[in-house]
Amino acid sequence: MSVLRIDASIQGARSASSELADITEAAWLATRPDTTFVRRHLGNEPLPADAWAAAVHAGFLPDEQWTSAQREAVALARTLADELRRSEGAILALPLYNWGVSQHAKTWFDLAMAGGVNGERLLDGKPAIVLTTRGGGYAPGTPREGWDHNTGYLRRVIGDVWGADVILVERELTLAGVNPAMDSLRGIADAQKQAALEASDRAGREAAAAVESGRQAA
Repeated sequence: MSVLRIDASIQGARSASSELADITEAAWLATRPDTTFVRRHLGNEPLPADAWAAAVHAGFLPDEQWTSAQREAVALARTLADELRRSEGAILALPLYNWGVSQHAKTWFDLAMAGGVNGERLLDGKPAIVLTTRGGGYAPGTPREGWDHNTGYLRRVIGDVWGADVILVERELTLAGVNPAMDSLRGIADAQKQAALEASDRAGREAAAAVESGRQAA
């Protein structure tokens, strides 16, 4: 069994989203110890920001007219699409930055779509655990309700475009205890963290079991 894991945090060892992904991965392995992981850490090793444009423009030209940059971009895009196709599931740790999808995660999305057939459901019917974290609070009734332009995008592309069975785990208020202005929210933040940790463990076990059940049915 091969599972694709994508991390996008720029926080290194302090990453809240990668912490959830680590728990999810451990739970998956506890359920299916034979699982292997294909990993990309977009925060530590960003994809080239100009590759998507090069890959798209190459699509309007015969192969023999491609520049070396276009050949490299097309090869990268096809590799990313193939990693999604070949996986039996995915763990995607994709935090909100600046109220939306981070630029390095968006580059990955764009390139993967450029590497597939137009409209291809690259994760069709596969479980995709989407772990997203937010430093502030965006719940209904909060001052920044409606400012989260990340989660809706993730649902739309991963679920609706790529066809995955999305399991969404969210954690807010990750800056409580870091930003003094949020000290009054630490109790709520701690409860949300615990709930997200438990949800991540549950998601890993359930997704691994679902994949195994599908393999046995086949």
